[in-house]
Amino acid sequence: MPAHEIDYRLIGEEMQAVEIELDPQETTIAEPGSFMMMESGIRMETLLGDGSRENESFLGKVWNAGKRALTGEGLFMTTFSNEDIVKRKVYFASPYPGKIIPIDLKAFGGKIICQKDAFLCAAKGVSVGIEFKKRIGVGLFGGEGFIMQKLEGDGLAFLHAGGSIIEKDLKSGEELKVDTGCLVGLEPSVDYDIQFVGGLRNTIFGGEGVFFARLRGPGKVFIQSLPFSRLADRVISSAPKMNGKSKGEGSILGGIGNLFDGDNS
Repeated sequence: MPAHEIDYRLIGEEMQAVEIELDPQETTIAEPGSFMMMESGIRMETLLGDGSRENESFLGKVWNAGKRALTGEGLFMTTFSNEDIVKRKVYFASPYPGKIIPIDLKAFGGKIICQKDAFLCAAKGVSVGIEFKKRIGVGLFGGEGFIMQKLEGDGLAFLHAGGSIIEKDLKSGEELKVDTGCLVGLEPSVDYDIQFVGGLRNTIFGGEGVFFARLRGPGKVFIQSLPFSRLADRVISSAPKMNGKSKGEGSILGGIGNLFDGDNS
C-alpha cells in the first residue's frame, strides 16, 4: 500500500525526538517503547506486524512478525492514527544519546538496509522486514550477524543511531573501511563485505577488532560515531565495584585522589 505522507520536525541535539504531524486519517507506525507524547484526537493501537499490507491473513501477519523477531525486535508494532478533523501531533524519542535520521525511501529506490535496532518509526505503509547477508564472513564477523533490517516502501522512515551521523555518498568502485559496529545503514547497491585488519600487532594490540566492514560503492552509507555497544562498555567499566569504588577512581593518587573526586569516605 502507498505510505501516508507525514510531516515532521526534529527536536534537540544530543537526545533527539521527532515530532510527526498527522493530517486527518493519517497514521504512523513505531517500535514499542519509542512513544513520548501525543495530542488529543490520536488513537493508539498495537498491531501484529507493521500494518503495511491491507487485508493480509492472520497467518501472513504472524509470518511477517516472526521474521521481524529474528532481528531482535518484537512481534508487535504500535500505530498512531489521527481520528480528528484537524492536524494532530505525536512525538517519539531516541532511546540513547545520538541522532535521528529521516529517510525518504523514494530517494533510495524504495529500500534501505540498516542495523537491527536502528528503526524508530515510519509512515504507515512502510514495510519493516529482514535482510539476509549471503556471505559467511559478513554473517560471522560483520557485527550484525546474518540478519539485518530492511525498510521498503515509498514513505518516510526514521532511524536512530549513537553519537553523530556521517553520510558518505560512495562513487562506483569507491571503498570505505568502517568499524563493524559503526555501520548504521546502506543502500542495496552498496557491496558489503568484511576485511581482516592484518598484522599481528594490529590484531592483538590495536584495540579496534579483528575485522573492518568494507563498503564499496555506488551508493550512500550512514555511519555512527558512538555505537551503543561501545557506550555500554564504557558505562560498565566505570560502574561502582563491590567496594563502592569505580574503576580508576583515585587510582593514581589513592586517598588524595579521592579528595579531588569529592569522596572523603
